[in-house]
Amino acid sequence: MTTDVVGTNRWYLSAAPITRALLHLCVPMAAAMIVGAIYNLINAGFIGSLHDTALLAAITFGAPILGLVMAVGNVFGVGGGALVSRLLGAAERDPARAGEIRRVSSFAVWGSVIVGAVLGGTGLFLLHPLVSLLGADAAAAPATRAFVAVMLAFVPVLAAAVCLEQLVRAEGAARQVMIGLIASAVANVVFDVLFILVLHWGVAGAALSMGLANVGVVAYFAGWLARHSEHLSLAPRWFTLSPAVLRPVLGVGVGTLLQSAFLIVTALVLNNLAAAYGDGPLAAMGVAVRIAQVPEFLVMGVTFGVLPLLAYSYGKGDRTRLLAALRGSAIAVGGIALTFSAAVFLFREQVFSAFVADPTVLAAGVTILTAQLVAMIANGFTGLITSLFQATGRALAATVMSVTQGVLFLPVVLLGNLWFGLAGIIWALTVTEVVVFAAGGVLWLASRRAIDRGLAEDSPEPDQPASTSSARSTSASVL
Repeated sequence: MTTDVVGTNRWYLSAAPITRALLHLCVPMAAAMIVGAIYNLINAGFIGSLHDTALLAAITFGAPILGLVMAVGNVFGVGGGALVSRLLGAAERDPARAGEIRRVSSFAVWGSVIVGAVLGGTGLFLLHPLVSLLGADAAAAPATRAFVAVMLAFVPVLAAAVCLEQLVRAEGAARQVMIGLIASAVANVVFDVLFILVLHWGVAGAALSMGLANVGVVAYFAGWLARHSEHLSLAPRWFTLSPAVLRPVLGVGVGTLLQSAFLIVTALVLNNLAAAYGDGPLAAMGVAVRIAQVPEFLVMGVTFGVLPLLAYSYGKGDRTRLLAALRGSAIAVGGIALTFSAAVFLFREQVFSAFVADPTVLAAGVTILTAQLVAMIANGFTGLITSLFQATGRALAATVMSVTQGVLFLPVVLLGNLWFGLAGIIWALTVTEVVVFAAGGVLWLASRRAIDRGLAEDSPEPDQPASTSSARSTSASVL
């Protein structure tokens, strides 16, 4: 193995100073997410240049389908990636464990393709009722059908691209992930120009652009793994339905699917409640979300980026490195969140007025932005706790963290609207995030002993009972 070669991806996971490891893993992730957000704005601009509100509405109506597809990819990608990183770490003390990795990677990729094909085919078969379910009215229905139909045809590709991204990250290759995602965004823009502005294919062209760009992502990531990965394999012959692979992959991954489903419901409920107070609050909410996205992407870059490092350290049984990674990422999350929040809060009126001039929207926007920033701080630490659970194979705890926000938000926002009106809607997400963070703290305290047992050298897989000797060797909890 190449764990001792300075500068390699494995070295960053295994032995690099924590600060260097976090920079290597987290900065590219944050950069890729920011580029993706910029692309979304550019894509909306291309559609907007056609001056047809039905086309813009079609993209909005189709967004939940895209979110669901990405969630399917993450079911296999997040669960598979976390298990791959754990096995890579375990292989340092028991090289035989490396042989299990190819089965995990093959199951993750082909599982995402198979489930994606089933979902895509079912969606195409039920296209008309699906478009009605999405809420498209008579004016937007034709464009929505065109957009969703092309997107559904590419579902296996989209799911595989998301899954492969996580598997490449599991190797510590965050820079390669960033290159792939940025190249995809650039290709998407080029295809948009061709299909939307030159060929005038409208929203179908936008969906086709996204699909073809993701074909490129799949080819890039699969090619990189084939050339550079020592243990991962995408060959179908390694595909398995063994419980030893299924349980840890789906146990962790299903939580991301449920979280995405709740986020879709949350957005729909929030928009509908806010719309009752007029266009002003909706506009203010949209601007506030865009401003808060910048620090949120940076924080997510840390919480997502550190997951392979946590999983690798856990699999290796390196308690010191796991604690250092957790401590360093917590400091990074707190530093980013507090620094940006303080700066924006101090200059909140000036920042918001750069986006909107209407005094009534400005007043509501400042309050909404404050609530969003406080929620973002709590959400950052919640995300870090969730990553720890995913990295250590604590499937139940990870799932609880993933779904708690959605479960709590609906009653909080409905009661907030009933009791406090618009203010209750504005602060509902903040209250929910703080409560979820507190719940995460309780779950973390309850999981410390189990995580300690998993760190023992002679411990089995996390979901299996540890031996008595393992429990004795780690009786003093340090996490």
